[in-house]
Formats: sequence, C-alpha cells, structure tokens
Amino acid sequence: MVDLAMGYPKRAVSVKELAKNQRLSIKYLEHIMASLKGAGLIKPERGVHGGYSLARDPNTIRLIELYRAFEGPFSLLDCIGNPNLCQMNEECPTRDTWVEMNEALEKILDRTTIQDLLERKKKLRNSTLAMYHI
Repeated sequence: MVDLAMGYPKRAVSVKELAKNQRLSIKYLEHIMASLKGAGLIKPERGVHGGYSLARDPNTIRLIELYRAFEGPFSLLDCIGNPNLCQMNEECPTRDTWVEMNEALEKILDRTTIQDLLERKKKLRNSTLAMYHI
C-alpha cells in the first residue's frame, strides 16, 4: 500500500514491480491484491502503464481497514470478540487486560494512515541517504 501511495494519484504500479519491491511472489501478491480490491482499497488500472492504484487518498486509508480486509473484525483473541466462546469468561482474571490491549491496538490501527507510513518511509530513506562511511 505504501508503494501504491508513492505513485498516487498519477501512477499505477504493476504487480510485477510491487512483487519485486516487496520481495513477494507474484502469485502470493495477486491474492493480497484481490483482498484489497474486494475491500475497495485499491483499483485496477488498465493499459500500457496499468497496474493498481489506491482507490482513495492515502490520508483517508487507515490500517484498521487493511486488517479488516484480511482478518475481518478486529480482535486479539476470539473470546474478546465473542465472550460466549469461553466458559471462564465471567471469572477470567486476564480478560480486562486483554480487552484493554485490544482497544489500545485498535485505536493505533484506526489513527494510523497509509500516508503516515509513506512519510515514515521517506524519513527512513532520507536518513540512510544522509549516512556515509569513510
């Protein structure tokens, strides 16, 4: 998604280029792209310079959406999302801690955008470019 954000909105990125950049097989990446497309997060672009692009501005795509595209509703443990799954739910001494951790992580995923990750990538690239060795 960060690679797609780098080209947004002017340039689509081919699956071949994405696979190379991310060190993934094309076949595996095609499965990922199908999930992202199904979630409405990316769109295919046809033509000579075709590939995929973000469906929306990277400032509006949150990491929680990516999680949900692959995993469904966010929950660290099945019993957090569905307390009836655990017979010890009523007397579990760690349940409140897990719920608190779940809420904290979900908030982080909800407030972090693809644009945030793109800016982090740019900072990392700039810091490594500024290094030199004698």
